[in-house]
Amino acid sequence: MSAKKALIVWGGWDGHEPQQVSEVFAGVLRQEGFEVEVSDTLEAFADREKLLGLDLIVPVWTMGEISQELVDNVSAAVQNGTGLAGCHGGMCDSFRNNVDWQFMTGGQWVAHPGNDGVEYTVNVRQSSSPLVQDIPDFSVTSEQYYLHIDPAIEVLATTRFPVAEGPHAANGAVDMPVVWTKRWGAGRVYYNSLGHHADIVELPPVKELMRRGLLWAAEGKQNGGRTTAGAGISYSGMADSQL
Repeated sequence: MSAKKALIVWGGWDGHEPQQVSEVFAGVLRQEGFEVEVSDTLEAFADREKLLGLDLIVPVWTMGEISQELVDNVSAAVQNGTGLAGCHGGMCDSFRNNVDWQFMTGGQWVAHPGNDGVEYTVNVRQSSSPLVQDIPDFSVTSEQYYLHIDPAIEVLATTRFPVAEGPHAANGAVDMPVVWTKRWGAGRVYYNSLGHHADIVELPPVKELMRRGLLWAAEGKQNGGRTTAGAGISYSGMADSQL
């Protein structure tokens, strides 16, 4: 059986360490037997037929501008079964002026009260999906993303706001999605709001969540997006002491 094919496209705002994050993802996918292409230009999205032949697209691009044609190419591939998976601003703050991208990915960053360095808890919904099986709640010190979200997403983990004070606090406590999945045509979409820098992506629970999400999204190509979330994915990547 031929290896699954993944395309990682990185760029945009350097503050999110897109090259370093892309290297983390490339390492995870290669370890899982993927054939991985890494590009630092959005022109990687120009060949629609090539995108249609991929198992997975991983955007690592923040605060950029993109032509509608390139968005349409990615959307067509995902609708045809190519998986889409990413994290933090690299996927849900990629192109603020393109609502079609936001519709496809399931959300858009709008704020991170307190900026970087906020300590908060990620609450994992244990019964929600095999994708979070045996991963307990964990704390992280980073940006805490407040997002505008698609009500169609399946939420796998949340974080409680407010932690840092601000005008949003007047609304009282809310649980903001951190990890979610959704469908886009026959394609599977996976997002994790953690990952401000590469060291956050490298944290054991974050890296394991991303590993599972990348694999899950890529598996959709073979079965039209069907089957239970997480079917066929190994959960042996982390020891209990790492979680």
